[in-house]
Amino acid sequence: MSAVRAIRGATQLDAFDREHLFERTRELVAAVLEANTLSTDDLISIIFTSTPDLTADFPAAAAREMGLGDVPLMCAVEIAVPHALPRVVRLMAHANVDVPRSEVRHVYLHGATALRRDIAQ
Repeated sequence: MSAVRAIRGATQLDAFDREHLFERTRELVAAVLEANTLSTDDLISIIFTSTPDLTADFPAAAAREMGLGDVPLMCAVEIAVPHALPRVVRLMAHANVDVPRSEVRHVYLHGATALRRDIAQ
């Protein structure tokens, strides 16, 4: 029986340029799909956020480039908390999955692993 689950993920960039943003966003989306054995057809929507220092482009544009043009995508800016980890793209993907919530695999890459050591895969 399939259920709607939210899957979290994040990655940290090394640079502020557009191509690097796209590379890391594509890597994150692909890792979330792979870790949860999902196809793009399983996706309902993805919400992306980025830290206020990332202004080169929208993470959703990278997702559209990798074939998610028919998946509803939204971008927002994270709250500018002092001393927060810089250059971070986060996502929350909503997907139809066949596993209980406890078996959903959240993905944290590069420096973003520091954000959620308790659930990072």
